[in-house]
Amino acid sequence: MKLVIQRVSEASVEVEGEIVGQIKKGLMVLIGLKEGDTTEEADYLINKLLKMRIFPDDEGKMNKSVQDVDGEVLLISQFTLHSSHKKHRPSFHNAMNFKDAEVLYDYFCDKCSEQIHTETGSFGAMMNVQLINDGPVTIVIEKEFN
Repeated sequence: MKLVIQRVSEASVEVEGEIVGQIKKGLMVLIGLKEGDTTEEADYLINKLLKMRIFPDDEGKMNKSVQDVDGEVLLISQFTLHSSHKKHRPSFHNAMNFKDAEVLYDYFCDKCSEQIHTETGSFGAMMNVQLINDGPVTIVIEKEFN
């Protein structure tokens, strides 16, 4: 499981001309799921995501979490994060199959929304994502349990 986290001043996701998710200050997160990912990994990464201190404190140091600043989270499924690039055209054989990925993505979104205001994209849809990266701050985290 891989997360690409961007600290944003605002972000939105559009499907077929309609905004389906939108946040102000917070985190826009691309979620890549691969075969073998589990809810245990999801729980670990949700905890890390929501406690990651990447927002400035009163002295301008990255010392506050998205929860500390009353921020929001926008979660977007992104199967291409687990592509392999051996040739000129990427392969997606490492990505989790559609059915299982949708279940795990929904789990991730539901667990996040229990702790913070969470918006989402539409799983499996073609989406237009817009954001204003604050900083810019972009962090990639991943976790594999073996």
